[in-house]
Amino acid sequence: MNEAAVLLNIDEASGIATITLNRPQALNALNQAMVAGFDEATAQVADNNAVRAVVIEGAGPHFMAGGDIKYFHSILNDPVSRRREILEGMIGKVHESVIRIRSMDKPVLASVRGAVAGFGLSLMNACDLAIAASDCYFTLAYCHIGTSPDGGGTYGLPRLVGLKQAMEIALLGDRFDAETALRIGLINRTVSVDELSRVTTDLAKRLAQGPTQALGRTKRLLNESLNRNLNEQLRAEQESFVACAMSRDFAEGVSAFIEKRKPLFEGN
Repeated sequence: MNEAAVLLNIDEASGIATITLNRPQALNALNQAMVAGFDEATAQVADNNAVRAVVIEGAGPHFMAGGDIKYFHSILNDPVSRRREILEGMIGKVHESVIRIRSMDKPVLASVRGAVAGFGLSLMNACDLAIAASDCYFTLAYCHIGTSPDGGGTYGLPRLVGLKQAMEIALLGDRFDAETALRIGLINRTVSVDELSRVTTDLAKRLAQGPTQALGRTKRLLNESLNRNLNEQLRAEQESFVACAMSRDFAEGVSAFIEKRKPLFEGN
């Protein structure tokens, strides 16, 4: 029996959900089974109020090497209409997952190692934070198989690294290392391979113990700021602050500050 292409573990005690891309023998390349599994996993964590932080990782030594090229090759002889139907279906479904990651009111952390290529890079960019092992190599890679990016690759890159840098990454498809990714703003930090799991867990716990509603609203404000003018953003900030100030977590945060103790947020 084949193991699931995507694994989901929800630890309700800690509030951390871990989504694991699980095709290590294929460098976690995206195929139809992974598309379906990832869609189901992201839907579950988005709708679960017990989940206060999400980690996305890859099984084995790699995060994701992009789309499954062997699968693409297998459909080359299909009629054009059938290929179009297959690829539109796959990409449409995976795009629903990307939107879910960007819009869910809880922080999403990418924990990456080894290959971060193609959709793997787009997926990492869709997450709110990214931590990378020192052995990572990154490439958008789509140009090498004669196609343009998907998964929000052309949305995230220019916003993270600027238009000229995004053009170079997308049009040349060169590989670059974790230190370069850190320098240009694609990741938040890089750690040794041996430290990746521990540092990921520590950061996920820190996020999960935070004021979940406030973090979710902050995430939304930052994402939506890119499409608003200053006056619109100020109004949104006002509405969000007041809504947060009605929560139990706000009362706890203020009380803990006055009492000079660490707050114990409940996420509501």
